[in-house]
Amino acid sequence: MYRRMRRRNFEFRHESMKHRLIIATMFLFLSGTPGLMAQCSICTKTAQQLGHKPAKALNAGIIYLMMAPLAIMGVVGYRWWRNNGQD
Repeated sequence: MYRRMRRRNFEFRHESMKHRLIIATMFLFLSGTPGLMAQCSICTKTAQQLGHKPAKALNAGIIYLMMAPLAIMGVVGYRWWRNNGQD
């Protein structure tokens, strides 16, 4: 019984560490990217007409609005992968 408890505890710690490593890797990857350009052709033309500072703000807004759908897709994909692998 004690061995079984130790094994479960080890497996839980191993899974927890694996999840932490994945999250840390994703955070470092996303935070370490250089300035991204996320403008379509129409937004690029508009930003060029506005000037440098408004163009940077427009680009930052596009990146910010992009994060929520990507985070939702990531959570849904992770839950699907996790539930699908336990069959």
